[in-house]
Amino acid sequence: MTVGAAEERPATGTHQLRRLCLGSAVLLATALAVPPLSPLARRYEFVEAFQFSAYAMAVPALLVLGVPRAFLGHLRNSNQERARQAARVDRSKNSPRGAPAMVQRALSLGLFISAVVGWRTPMAVYAIVRDRWLLAGEGVSLVLAGGALWLELVQFPPVVLRSPRPLRAAMAGVAMWTVWTVAYLVGFSNSSWYKAFRHVAGRWPSVAADQQFSTAVLWLVATVTFMPVVFWNVLAWLRAEEQQDAPAHRSAFRPERGPANASRSAGVDS
Repeated sequence: MTVGAAEERPATGTHQLRRLCLGSAVLLATALAVPPLSPLARRYEFVEAFQFSAYAMAVPALLVLGVPRAFLGHLRNSNQERARQAARVDRSKNSPRGAPAMVQRALSLGLFISAVVGWRTPMAVYAIVRDRWLLAGEGVSLVLAGGALWLELVQFPPVVLRSPRPLRAAMAGVAMWTVWTVAYLVGFSNSSWYKAFRHVAGRWPSVAADQQFSTAVLWLVATVTFMPVVFWNVLAWLRAEEQQDAPAHRSAFRPERGPANASRSAGVDS
């Protein structure tokens, strides 16, 4: 009875964690689209940057981590079936077996980069501030692009990723640096990128302060979201490499038993 209870605790904890992540994603996505955050995003650049960052990074991560187990099992089975079909096609065309998987990873990363850069252009931000109905299109496209990327980054049972850990860390690092680059370009600009936000002289925040706060928000959300993925995969990969090298290291320093040692040990045994 004790063993059975101990075995059920991790599953129960994982289920509760999934529910917490899924509920947080729904609450966050809803709060970003309704007052008071939605009107504030039309007035202040840093609030709009937080809205964008949450839709692009926080909400997709929470959704992927909170997907129900039954859906994940169906997703795993469908992915395995597609992998078997792709392997048969690869063998018939004499192409590398890992090519379809690499193309899928490249497409997911490219889709995320395109969505991030596209929705942070001055024209796109101006359109969203002017016509708030575009917020739905921004949110849906960013969540889909971010979710496709996070499905390649995190491993949550029963889904098991085939991507090597260095590749996962590299993909997370590239995604993080993409957001950082956009933030740095805005922060170091001498003039405001986004003319849609109106600032009154003598009232907080000023144009420069609003722009700097926007840069800080983008940088912080990207760091909090992607940096744990980078460090975790790099550390796990290094630990696995050390465990693989440990037996070879011990055998290298193990004394060899030559003929003299063998006869001496035989005499002792007799």
